[in-house]
Amino acid sequence: MNVRHGFRPQDRGELARLYWQAFGGKLGRVLGPEPLALAFIARVASPAHALCAYDTDETLLGVAGFHAEGGALVGGGVRELRAVYGIGGALWRAACLGLLVRPVAGDQLLVDGIFVTEGARGRGVGTALIEALAREAARRSCPEVRLDVIEGNERARQLYERRGFVAVGRRHSGALLRVLFGFGSATTMVRRVV
Repeated sequence: MNVRHGFRPQDRGELARLYWQAFGGKLGRVLGPEPLALAFIARVASPAHALCAYDTDETLLGVAGFHAEGGALVGGGVRELRAVYGIGGALWRAACLGLLVRPVAGDQLLVDGIFVTEGARGRGVGTALIEALAREAARRSCPEVRLDVIEGNERARQLYERRGFVAVGRRHSGALLRVLFGFGSATTMVRRVV
């Protein structure tokens, strides 16, 4: 396995599928139906904001996305949403997605999501991606990597704790986010890297 910055153009569809597999349960009400969500994710995914794990046969095993330089792994605004959902669908989706925006501190690398193929889980892919995020933060002179873990995702939280992340706060999302995205709180975790 090797981890590298960016992904190949031919991997857009697979990246979208893996992203949806990991986060579709939370994003389904806003980005669904699935065929449109996959089209949107594949369209906007930014290789500049991705660290990707590949098997020796060049199979995509997992991805760690991050926010930096005004972008994110899966970003986009009304224009990008409109291209897939039309103007009406774009406007309400943009408003809903705006509720998820987290401020990015200049001294932190903000994780946009980590996801691994089902067949590669338990093989160290998540750990390799976390370590690649730490190296990326150091390369960018960011002393910390920050991420949020939603309530109920104990497996991910345990992995992050094993890799040196510490809980620094808890954010309660309120009823609207619970209805739209299925979670009411998230724990913010930080790892020092320099």
